[in-house]
Amino acid sequence: MNNSTPTVVADGKAVFLDRDGVLNHEIGDYVWRPADFVVIGGVPESLARLKAAGYRLIVVTNQAGIAKGLYSAADVHACHQKLQDACGGLVDAFYFAPGHPSVSESLLRKPDSLMLEKGLARFRLDPARCWMLGDRARDLEAGARAGVRGLLIGSTETFDYEPRAADLRAAVALILAG
Repeated sequence: MNNSTPTVVADGKAVFLDRDGVLNHEIGDYVWRPADFVVIGGVPESLARLKAAGYRLIVVTNQAGIAKGLYSAADVHACHQKLQDACGGLVDAFYFAPGHPSVSESLLRKPDSLMLEKGLARFRLDPARCWMLGDRARDLEAGARAGVRGLLIGSTETFDYEPRAADLRAAVALILAG
C-alpha cells in the first residue's frame, strides 16, 4: 500500500493585474458604473500579447465601496463584464475585496495577498513565474507577500520602485523581453 500523496506541480505563469489605473481610467473616486468604466487605450492588445505568450490573466482589485454601501457586487461584476467584452474574454479570473478597514477586516484586501493566493492555487501557478502589475504600493506589497514579482505602472504615488513602466503596453514589453 502506498500512502504517499501525489505532488501537485505548480508550473503555470500569470500576470495579476490591479484594475483602476492599470486597466481602466482612474476617475478620482470609485469606478463602479459601467458608463464610467473606460478601458485604457492599448489594454486589449496588451492583454492579447500576454495571453499569446502563455500567461493567465487575473484581475485583483480592492472594492471598498461595497462595504461602504456605495455600490454592490453586481455593479463590480458589470464593470468586469465590460472589460471582458472590450478584451474578447481574455481575463481568466476576477477577484475583488469588498471590505474596507473602517467597516470590516479582510485578508482579501491588498496589501494582503489572499486574492493572489487564490489565483495561484486555482491555476496551479508558480509564483516565481508570475507578475503583479499595479499603480500603488499596496498592489506591489500584495505581490511580494505571495512571492510574485511586482511591476509599478504609471503611479502617481511618490515612492521608489523598480521595475516600473509608464503604462500596460510598456509593462508587457518589459515582461516579454525577459
